Amino acid sequence: MDRISHCYIVLLDLCQPDWNYELLNKKMKSFKSWGRLTESAWAVVTPMDAVEIRDALMRYMAPNDRILVVLSGKSAAWNKLFAPNDWVRKMLVM
Repeated sequence: MDRISHCYIVLLDLCQPDWNYELLNKKMKSFKSWGRLTESAWAVVTPMDAVEIRDALMRYMAPNDRILVVLSGKSAAWNKLFAPNDWVRKMLVM
C-alpha cells in the first residue's frame, strides 16, 4: 500500500564550517517536492515519517550538527522566504 505524502519542516544547525554539505543539499532536493525556506530551514514533501527523514539526512551531516523534523499542516505565517509564496502556502498548510 502506498503511503500518503506529508509536508515536514526540517530545521538544520550546521556547525562544521569545513564540512562538505553539498551531498546534504542534494539529498534535500531529492524529495518528492521541496522548498528552501531560509538558510537553515527547508520544507519537504514525502511519504517518509519524521524519523526516516532525520535518519536519511544525518548520513550527510557532521557529527555535531543539529536537526529537527516537524510535521506541518495546521497554520503558518512567514515573510521573505526563499521558496515561492504559492508553494509555501500550498505545502505548509495542507
